[in-house]
Amino acid sequence: MIKAIFKGLIVATAILGGSAVAAQAAPLQLDSDIFVERQKRSEDGSVSVILAEPKTVVPGDSLVFVVKYKNVGAEAASDFAVTNPMPKAVRYAGSANGLELASVDGGKTYGFLSALKVKNADGTDRAASYADVTHIKWNLKQILAPGQGGKLVFRGVVK
Repeated sequence: MIKAIFKGLIVATAILGGSAVAAQAAPLQLDSDIFVERQKRSEDGSVSVILAEPKTVVPGDSLVFVVKYKNVGAEAASDFAVTNPMPKAVRYAGSANGLELASVDGGKTYGFLSALKVKNADGTDRAASYADVTHIKWNLKQILAPGQGGKLVFRGVVK
């Protein structure tokens, strides 16, 4: 059930020939997986962290989101963006590469999290934090030949 909830949260756009195209019309295929980190104790008593299917999650559980993209078209694709809204029940906790842009205003504007500000209740500004992130986006400038792909990994914590 958790996978079904998050599976529809991935949105992609591709800029082909100078115009933005929704993922459904572009030759870019997206697939996503979600894992929960669990501790596993070995017979020798050592503990390791494994990624498991998130059958049940509780507040504080660490999640790992993996978004795979692939050019399924007959021609090269380039200059595309992959955007992911953060589920309301999950606090953003960073990405594997640190190249993502964040939004703290519902996806209206994006920037590096370290440069973003949010308004306090009293009208003053403060630095944005992971807890403020509503969307994340990667602008991928690489050229993907037909059949080529890659993956993006980010983390979250169940609220």
